Amino acid sequence: MTTTVEPYRDSELPVEQRVADLLARMSLEEKVAQLGCVWITSLLGPSGFDADKARTAVEIGIGEVTRVSGATALLPGETAALVNDVQRFLVQHTRLGIPALVHEEGTGGFSARGATVFPQALGLAATFDPELVQDVASVIREQMLAVGARHCLAPVLDVARDPRWGRVEETYGEDPFLASAMGVAFVSGLQTDDIRVGVLATGKHFLGHGMPEGGKNHAPVQLGARELRDVYAEPFAAAIRDAGLASVMNSYSSVDGLACAGSPSILTGMLRDELRFDGIVVADYFAVALLVTHHHVAADKREAATRALLAGLDVELPQTDCFGGPLLSAIAVGEIPHGAIDAAVRRVLTVKMRLGLFEHPYVDEEKAASVFDTSGQRDLARRAAAESIVLLTNDGVLPLRSGVRRVAVIGPGADDRRLLQGDYHYPAHQEIVYERHDLPGGGEALSSTFADASGTAFLPSADGSEGSFQPGPYFTAHVTPLAGLVEALGPTVEVVHATGCAVTGTDRSGIDEAARLASSADIAVLVVAGRSGLRPSATVGEARDATDLALTGVQVELARRVAATGTPLVTVVLSGRVHSLAEVAACSNALLQVFPPGEEGGSALASVLVGETEPSGRLPVSLPRNVGQVPVYAGPRAGGSSAMFYGDYTDSATSPLFSFGHGLTYTTIDYGTLQVSASDTSSPVTCVLEVTNHGERSGVEVVQLYMTDLVASVARPERQLVGFARVRLEPGDRRQVSFVVDSSRLAFYDEAMRRVTEPGEFRFAAGASYAEIRTEATVELSGETTEHPVHLCVATSVEIGAPAGIAR
Repeated sequence: MTTTVEPYRDSELPVEQRVADLLARMSLEEKVAQLGCVWITSLLGPSGFDADKARTAVEIGIGEVTRVSGATALLPGETAALVNDVQRFLVQHTRLGIPALVHEEGTGGFSARGATVFPQALGLAATFDPELVQDVASVIREQMLAVGARHCLAPVLDVARDPRWGRVEETYGEDPFLASAMGVAFVSGLQTDDIRVGVLATGKHFLGHGMPEGGKNHAPVQLGARELRDVYAEPFAAAIRDAGLASVMNSYSSVDGLACAGSPSILTGMLRDELRFDGIVVADYFAVALLVTHHHVAADKREAATRALLAGLDVELPQTDCFGGPLLSAIAVGEIPHGAIDAAVRRVLTVKMRLGLFEHPYVDEEKAASVFDTSGQRDLARRAAAESIVLLTNDGVLPLRSGVRRVAVIGPGADDRRLLQGDYHYPAHQEIVYERHDLPGGGEALSSTFADASGTAFLPSADGSEGSFQPGPYFTAHVTPLAGLVEALGPTVEVVHATGCAVTGTDRSGIDEAARLASSADIAVLVVAGRSGLRPSATVGEARDATDLALTGVQVELARRVAATGTPLVTVVLSGRVHSLAEVAACSNALLQVFPPGEEGGSALASVLVGETEPSGRLPVSLPRNVGQVPVYAGPRAGGSSAMFYGDYTDSATSPLFSFGHGLTYTTIDYGTLQVSASDTSSPVTCVLEVTNHGERSGVEVVQLYMTDLVASVARPERQLVGFARVRLEPGDRRQVSFVVDSSRLAFYDEAMRRVTEPGEFRFAAGASYAEIRTEATVELSGETTEHPVHLCVATSVEIGAPAGIAR
């Protein structure tokens, strides 16, 4: 007897045909369910998956399931088993058997118990190494696949130009070109060329989220249409056109009064029509309801659902609220046409089928743990951390000399594994649940925002207490700076340690002891720090914005006291905050910036300090002299870098303390003459130069190529990044670096909002940072003004020649 298979279950048919067939079979309620979401903990009882709860919560199916790993303390095999239970219920016990997407977080590693902890995104950006970022994303993909998670809420593509904003550490920094390159690499590693073996990447937060008023999270954004497109949309545009970005998350903010979650001009006009995005748009957590409570552009949840759905938002996260009863009510009274519902559901079903979820809804529970925190992944984490470390200043004290016999390792960041984590690392992120005792009302006051919605906050066990699924402080093995230095220096060097002070607070009782230890050492390594997270005790992270960019607590005083002993001082700033470091720079012999480096941070730092690894990190953000300069960043529009008419402030230079792209090496690298060839506005520009290592040590130079449009019809950036290359050079090596910059890369939005390249003179400059230009050349592009739509912009290509020696 031949069994007839419904067309939507036939993997041999085109996806479009299968989706059309399934859509035609669905009731309205089943369609709307695909636009919703449920917390995993809504499906759990005291001993695990609860079929009775599932029948109540997802009886007609569900679009997504929220954070099986991120909301529990389950180990990989247990997570995989639970995901299989959920999918089995949906496939076998709902009418149409549609599996769910399980989404998780992953900005600096999969936010899950036992997953490898890589540097936070800002640290990854500091590597200027897209291939490395792609490798990191590939590990996140492998681990998520193993436990059945097919939707990652990363990367953060916000261009961050206000360091007061606590979420800067989750971004790739202040420059749209760098953020684009890193975002494309991350998406490529996560999704791969074949999405059937990939995980959906989610570009967030669309749009302008990284420039909120006053640096306040969720605050309004005041940006013009040109700046919004030239700068803030560019990383999204790149990820869409160059890596096929499959998912986008809205920004919480309003932009020029338009609340992004409910704005058709942003989510449809810009995202879908201009950038040609064809994937799913998901709501940032609670963003639809915030149209009522935060933005006040909707009177109630029905109106919020209507605005969001018609704007182009497809799925409500983290749980069905406005997209449940309120959405059905809006449809019933004719406020939402059925065609709009079908369009959103069609997009959701399409990605599920493209992922192969219908054919392969289950994962191998026995094999899941085998891809978590392996030795190879830890090696990659160490390499990533090492490449992210930025040497800001050095008077010759680094690398540490072989004659050093006693090292004092001091500071709150010296031996605290928790401070190695960013705000979206596990378990730092889970503190909002398992350490909610100091939150207002024990966390219940945050019920409309985070705490109870994370499910685990109120998950019962058999005896009525919080259950075994409750997240806790479960760390992978983390190497602190102290442990790393003890290992790297070996048994012949005595290492002494004192905390000195905490990250916050006014307790100075440990400073005397720290100074005493430093005074008797050959060198002092001071690790000052921030604490990334979401709780009130965190100094940086989501919802942890600040008005003061100085180091917190009495850490500056600790630095001064240690420096006053006369012992050479190496200061390491271990923080996700972009600090103003003038005071600690003034009293340090060497200064290093380390953004949250993850589990191998201490090993990586030690390898750089002792000279086993050459420093190669570069700043993905400008470090201001003072918070009063904010915003200060690379590439302001013409006239933006100085104050008329004396040039500087009355009390400060207008330049940052350390510029974008800055970072020192242990060797001496020279630049040859930049040779530029160009023809017209529709042809590429070729830029070629040589870099040479004249020092006695190997090194990595990050060659940065900048462009200036000397005369344009609108004010253009004074200088903008259009290419970069990491070049490894052994002593005596000379290597040629060639950039091909497509003319579409020179384009901008003119007065008529056309994206054009105009004929005229262009200056190209190569250097070691935005402020340290080594060689430049000016060329003229002939021809007519040429339109270059953003979805057709061509990425800069780079070729690094083989090493050649130099005459001695």
